[in-house]
Order: sequence, then structure tokens, then C-alpha cells
Amino acid sequence: VNFDHFQILRAIGKGSFGKVCIVQKRDTEKMYAMKYMNKQQCIERDEVRNVFRELEILQEIEHVFLVNLWYSFQDEEDMFMVVDLLLGGDLRYHLQQNVQFTEETVRLYICEMALALDYLRSQHIIHRDVKPDNILLDEQGHAHLTDFNIATIIRDGERATALAGTKPYMAPEIFHSFLSGGTGYSFEVDWWSLGIMAYELLRGWRPYDIHSNNPVESLVQLFSTVSIQYSSAWSKDMVAMLRKLLTVNPEHRFSCLADVQASAYLSGVVWSDICEKRVEPGFVPNKGRLHCDPTFELEEMILESRPLHKKKKRLAKNKSRDNSKDSSQSENDYLQECLEAIQQDFVIFNREKLKKSQEQPSESMCPPEASDEAE
Repeated sequence: VNFDHFQILRAIGKGSFGKVCIVQKRDTEKMYAMKYMNKQQCIERDEVRNVFRELEILQEIEHVFLVNLWYSFQDEEDMFMVVDLLLGGDLRYHLQQNVQFTEETVRLYICEMALALDYLRSQHIIHRDVKPDNILLDEQGHAHLTDFNIATIIRDGERATALAGTKPYMAPEIFHSFLSGGTGYSFEVDWWSLGIMAYELLRGWRPYDIHSNNPVESLVQLFSTVSIQYSSAWSKDMVAMLRKLLTVNPEHRFSCLADVQASAYLSGVVWSDICEKRVEPGFVPNKGRLHCDPTFELEEMILESRPLHKKKKRLAKNKSRDNSKDSSQSENDYLQECLEAIQQDFVIFNREKLKKSQEQPSESMCPPEASDEAE
């Protein structure tokens, strides 16, 4: 599969790096989101390793509440990732649109993300960036986790140590580990982020006043001195759930599916119904709208110096230019080496082909213990 197999329909956004547009695969007419990352920019920003790690992770995983990778390929200029298309917008967008999320709606998001995080844990993956910006809704309103750009894989009792994430959503032990060089951190950090996000969706602001420019030292102090204020309007079971997700000590924090399943707040949940998306979300995005900033389309057409829809013509022109002149300037040597390394190391992926070769439908994403919960 390559760029020519897709028709570009419109630009819809920017990721942490790279841009995203809606595409249609010409032979199947299926719609996807295509993320494309300029190789030269990735080299200049030292982000090639991150792209490769994200691809490595996405090629190995598939879950009903993740944004799944379908194809990856490259050309001379860009690396491409073609993923599930989710048209309901991200939760940050809806917060900015002043959507009032009910307890019932947030409860469903907690269930859907608990299944996603538990699956990631079974695959040895810490996401490290769970936040409203990275939760995309489908048209029915179900939540899907995206952006594995700073995710990491840990195996056999290993611990992560890097200071990675978005500060307001990062768990206390990440900062402790960075400052004291302690034992590091593990899967529990994603469940803290889920707690922060759930609180923010319910209240409209986060439980701690943390910003990206806060020094790490002050944050360690903050967690030991500031206590979270819970709204008196929330049910006591919801507050109990949030308290367990937002427990500073990771050893006592809810951090797996079994923990949340055992809570009073989720005691009535039929987990097989959650898995099969049979539970109707309380918030359904307006189907008549594209839930993204409309300026992205303008930017791609007007401001973008290398627009995607002119790629074919540009690559042909570049080829003839390369053949006609000696481009051996020393300052380009390093860049050329890096570009060649990307060309060589990039892993092409085709989930459609993989599924056909396995000749079997996707297995149920429900963990066995989730299906037998009380009605």
C-alpha cells in the first residue's frame, strides 16, 4: 500500500508532530485518518526515534477502545500512518465547547479507558499521555485512546524512569523518580492520568493547579500538601472511585481492571456490553459537524509550503532536479545519511493483508474475567 492508494479528502488537525487528514482507500472505499510526518523535520527535531517507537507499538496492538493502525508506508519526503477514523472529536475540543459531561457519561469513559489501559498493561505498554486531547470519540460517542508518541514498553519487572508526559496529568511518582532517582514508575501512572481526566470532565477544571512551566520540585511539594476538593454534587461512589484513582501512593491506587470492577461505583456494569459498545453514551457528538478546528484546512491549502495534494508533481520535479545537479554539499551529507537510514529502517505495515492471511475475524477484546460480572 502506498500514497496513491488513497484519495485525500480534507485536513483535520495537527498531532504532536505531523499532520492529519481524512482519506479514502480507493479500492475498498473505506475512510481512515492519515497522519503524515515530514522526514526532514523529524530529523531536525530529533523525533525519528519517537516515530519508529510509536509504529513499533501500534503494529503489535489492536483494541476496540484504541485508535488502531491499519497501514504504514513512506515516500521520499514523508512517513505515513493510516489509522481508524473517529469523527466525534477529542474530549479537549468538547471541553472547550463547554459540553457539560454527566456522571453517567464519565462513568462510561472510565469503563472504556479501563479496558484499554488493562489491555495495554497486558502488552507491557505504558501510554504516559492519557488526557482529554488524546481521547477521540467515534460518531456514537464511544472513547478511543490515541497518540502513542511517548509510550514505552516495559517487561519483566522493569521500571520506567524518564520524565515523560503532560505535567498536569503526570503521576507524582514520575516527578519523585526524576528528582530522587528512586525506583522509577510503572503502569499505575496511566490510571492517575485517567483520574485527573475524569475529574476535569466532571468539573471543568483539574484537581491540581499545575501548568507546564511549574518546576518539578514544587510539584512534589504540592502533592504532599494540597488535598483534592470533591464536589458535593457528585455521588459518594464516584468520589470514592476518584479518590482511589488519585491516590498519591501508587501501591494503593486503582491500577488494573479488577480494581475498578470491584468498586461499588461500577458494581452494576455488564462488562461484555461495554466491550461490544452496547452501552449508549450519554453524550453523542453532533453528526452534522466536523469536530475540529476549521482553520486546519485553510492552513494546509494556503500556509503549507509543501501541501499534500501537490505531492506527486513535487516528487517528480525533485527527481529531475536531483538528476540534473551534483548535490554533494557537505552540510547536506548528514541529512542525507539520516534520510537513507529512515528509508532503510522504516517498517511497512498492512493490517488488512495481515487479517486476510490469518483468515479469521478479530477476537473479542473482552478480558475473560470481565464477561462474568454480575448483571
